Amino acid sequence: MEPAGKVIVVTGGAAGMGEAMCGRFAAAGASVVVSDIDAAGAERVADGIGGLAIAADVSDERAVAELVELTLRQLGRIDVFVSNAGVLWGEPHDGVTPLHERGNPWASNEAWQRVWDVNVMPQVYAARAVLPHMLERGSGYLIQNASAAGLLTALGNAPYATSKHAVLGLTEWLSIHYGDRGIRVSCIVAEGVRTAMLRGAQGEWFAVAGAIEPEQAADCVIDGMSKEEFLILPHPAVEKYFRGKAADYDQWISKMRRLHAKTPGLKS
Repeated sequence: MEPAGKVIVVTGGAAGMGEAMCGRFAAAGASVVVSDIDAAGAERVADGIGGLAIAADVSDERAVAELVELTLRQLGRIDVFVSNAGVLWGEPHDGVTPLHERGNPWASNEAWQRVWDVNVMPQVYAARAVLPHMLERGSGYLIQNASAAGLLTALGNAPYATSKHAVLGLTEWLSIHYGDRGIRVSCIVAEGVRTAMLRGAQGEWFAVAGAIEPEQAADCVIDGMSKEEFLILPHPAVEKYFRGKAADYDQWISKMRRLHAKTPGLKS
């Protein structure tokens, strides 16, 4: 799968990795639909790359269905749908307060639900809306952004880690059930990308070893698409960690406990 000549929809396209992917896809010759809850941001990105902006709150199934319908009406088809929109915290958070501490706002039921509604359900909605069209044509590509938290975990942020495991599970399911019907499926598992998500409340970067720029991640996505790889790994070390986890789960959990214990702000 090469971007040239394809119609590609990117959610969360107004900033960060989404914006970088939109730029790379357009530069490679794709017709790009930039979708985001930030309508002005989507327009700005679309204007810069000659794409089409469609504002959508992907936590609303009707909005996702309308995004698909409007794209089909204006561009005639969808070759690739990139489910990239996501949130790190369900509510404002300092980035370090442990889950169990009383008064921690992101541990509320409302925060858990918000993370689930933005990180997981939009990918269900997108598959429901776009798969009938792709199956009728006999081809299509779904790309989901799970992050390395889907393969490994995320210290200090249980809702995010849990939601990204769910994204990986859904992506696997889609690939197994539709891979023999012309549908290609990939999962992006980046460890750290320098976007607004990686900034703390004071604007500082969270310490993530090997964090890369959004454009580097976008280049990895295009490379992974060309190879039709299930796991798109902007950070090759993630695969090594995952193999170690699978080889000895108990040992991996022990190592993560030690990492958690020595991480500033996360000691319980």
